[in-house]
Amino acid sequence: MRLSVDAMGGDNAPESIIKGCEAALDKYNDLEIILTGNENEIKKFIQPSDRVQIIHTEVVIEGEDSPVRAVRRKKDSSMVLAVQQVKEGKADAAVSAGNTGALMTAGLLVLGRIKGIERPALSPMLPTLGGEGFLLLDVGANMDAKPEHLLQYAKMGDVYMRKVRKVDNPRIGLLNVGTEAGKGSELTKQVYGLLQDSSVNFVGNVEARDLLEGAADVVVCDGFSGNLVLKTIEGTAMSLFSLLKEELTSSFTNKLAAGVLRPSFKRVKNKMDYSEYGGAGLFGLRAPVIKAHGSSDERAFFSAIRQAKTMHEEKVVSTIEQEIQKTKSAEGE
Repeated sequence: MRLSVDAMGGDNAPESIIKGCEAALDKYNDLEIILTGNENEIKKFIQPSDRVQIIHTEVVIEGEDSPVRAVRRKKDSSMVLAVQQVKEGKADAAVSAGNTGALMTAGLLVLGRIKGIERPALSPMLPTLGGEGFLLLDVGANMDAKPEHLLQYAKMGDVYMRKVRKVDNPRIGLLNVGTEAGKGSELTKQVYGLLQDSSVNFVGNVEARDLLEGAADVVVCDGFSGNLVLKTIEGTAMSLFSLLKEELTSSFTNKLAAGVLRPSFKRVKNKMDYSEYGGAGLFGLRAPVIKAHGSSDERAFFSAIRQAKTMHEEKVVSTIEQEIQKTKSAEGE
């Protein structure tokens, strides 16, 4: 597999990005990587290899850049060049930890959408207490969504969970303010009916408080609601670990107790660690594009690469396209 990587995107670029790439090269003998970015900076952290190609550019899309304007004006940026490699058939998938909006825009403008998909979705795997995780679609690609968009999210999520996460008959839930069928906004009421009549394993409405309990394998919602959920989960986890650290180091007795319980705390932290789940897939594009977390360390970026590789090998994009076309054909009959 050939993978293009934006080496300059993210808070810890290029060091953590490249270390994640080297870990992936060590793990997967069939992997080749194209790194786009400042060649002088990249060469500080990577060993020469016939499985690594560097495309030099000094142009970078920054986090504060306007996504559409940046992609159109910075066509020679590390991010756009990484996506362009996929467009030109030189790479099978792309990964970046850079500006989320710009990566989605680059995906749309350079690669385009799967036929039949009206709106792509930004979709991360989030942790659950049992360790299985759940897929949340959408977390910000589309703030205003139509009922049909959420139905498509459900179908894309179903394919991903079956192909990549190896979940048989994934449970699809609809994020709502209550579990009863008549609850919610006009949007969620309409989506409820569409999901009920669809071929996916719809388990009904799920409330935000039940997400980490593993109420569903796939949860669909509009991008505004999804982004609020994502940021709330991330913020709560960081605050909780910060409070625990402060309390456990506040006295000699607490430090002794913390030493005894350290293995348990480490297991809890690993269960809730986003780096184990990879990045957020940009579902609905014509090739796999993964948005790694902006603060990705080596381990997190490796997980994002693993996710991109699995999506390619399991033909997730073509399977989604087949599912959507099958639905269109059924509706036309």
